[in-house]
Amino acid sequence: MRLSQDDIFARLRDDLVEMFEIPRERISLDARLYEDLDLDSIDAVDLIVKLGELTGRKIKPEAFKSVRTVGDVVVCVAATLSEDGDAVPSAAA
Repeated sequence: MRLSQDDIFARLRDDLVEMFEIPRERISLDARLYEDLDLDSIDAVDLIVKLGELTGRKIKPEAFKSVRTVGDVVVCVAATLSEDGDAVPSAAA
């Protein structure tokens, strides 16, 4: 699976809209998951499960602890994919 960070963001935004009914216009790379998007810890667990489906890999909870923004999630997913060399490098990485 080869996904750029832009691809990851687009899929993540779609998932956030579908799973949590967050208006698309509120979702940006600098949007804070808890403060801006009103996610809670249970939502974060659901998101980790969904991201595991996207990557085909288990997202390590400890890797997700430092995630605060949508952009952090994108970087976390890209790093998970790149562990096997599957992610497309981006200037933001």
